[in-house]
Amino acid sequence: MCAYVIEGGRKLSGSVAVHGAKNSVLPILAACLLAPGTCVIENCPRLSDVEASLAILRRLGCRAERQGEAVVVDATAPTGWEVPDRLMREMRSSVIFLGAILGRMGQAKLCAPGGCELGPRPIDLHLGAIRTLGGRVKELGGCLTCSGRLQGTDLVLSLPSVGATENAMLAAVCAQGTTTITNAAREPEIVDLQGFLQAMGARVQGAGSSVITIEGGHPLHGCTYAVMGDRIVAATYLSAAAAAGGSVEVTGVDWRTLSTVTAVLKEAGCQVRSGRDQIWLQTDGPLKGVRPIRTAPYPGFPTDAQAPVMAALAGGSGCTVFVENMFDSRYRHVDELIRMGADIRVEGRVAVVYGVSPLHGASVVASDLRGGAALVVAALGARGESTVTGLHHMDRGYQSLEDDLHALGASIRRVENLKKS
Repeated sequence: MCAYVIEGGRKLSGSVAVHGAKNSVLPILAACLLAPGTCVIENCPRLSDVEASLAILRRLGCRAERQGEAVVVDATAPTGWEVPDRLMREMRSSVIFLGAILGRMGQAKLCAPGGCELGPRPIDLHLGAIRTLGGRVKELGGCLTCSGRLQGTDLVLSLPSVGATENAMLAAVCAQGTTTITNAAREPEIVDLQGFLQAMGARVQGAGSSVITIEGGHPLHGCTYAVMGDRIVAATYLSAAAAAGGSVEVTGVDWRTLSTVTAVLKEAGCQVRSGRDQIWLQTDGPLKGVRPIRTAPYPGFPTDAQAPVMAALAGGSGCTVFVENMFDSRYRHVDELIRMGADIRVEGRVAVVYGVSPLHGASVVASDLRGGAALVVAALGARGESTVTGLHHMDRGYQSLEDDLHALGASIRRVENLKKS
């Protein structure tokens, strides 16, 4: 059993560079399937979700291998159109391959995806988008079989779903004619996907706004592209510094994509400064409670940053109300924070956090990716030793988390064979 062993109470200091964004690189890897050539994806993080994506590409007949900090994908002659249940279960984002496989191969077969259990995350919007583009979708026994010649169309999403927007973009690139996606997600990762598709020769514009236009059917080619920095990893490191105290510089991230998070940390008492691709944070005393934090689609407060920020505020003073508007089960870290002395009351989508300074060390278990990061943040600011297990969740989205935090002065080590007590 793997675990982080963390001795809290040490201030953090120094500079840390964030790795490539998980939520960008996964749809970009799926998009590699569209080009009959070789794509080089730079700044590609070493994550278990990335490895799962590469395994899917290999299953489809592509050559996919890592070369240092880059990944090379040769999709000159894919041979497969089916992703088996074993690979689909490894990550929730595996459904993003649906539009790419159908667009390139003319048919696709996938089973229900896996990943973190954050409550219902239906893929109805994905399937609706494929059907609107002319695809035929059959659902049987938990598997999806899709076929059909895709045609450009006007597509209106009932919700600005990130995954559905990405799947629709990938499928529409291969459709004949022009597709307009209205009520599209506006996340920076959507803009990054558009940049990659444009580098491949696709005619896509409008990402970052609520309307995206794709002129499909144009020939694509291989390219070299660098993935944007991971804004949620940056938010995690800023939350860690806010919880433990000290002065930290986070580099390799566009500060504008984190403005809602840094605004909360400023209100909580941190000093925050931003440059073109870096953010500095300094704090000395316990954090203060802030106005209600409501998660929302971009440019609102990101749901992925909710748990780490909550963990930092739980070890401060004052009261903060969180309203989780994106997922039904995104407070699974709360019970573990309570084991560390936190005072948090949950009612439905609302969590009321009463700061307790400081929290104390405890043995806790991560039940999902961002919830696990929250436990690490809390442990860094707590008094005494904490043990955090369930690291396979964090390995999905954080590359060498312990190394980065150790470089900032944290007392954290990864134990690969921790004995159960």
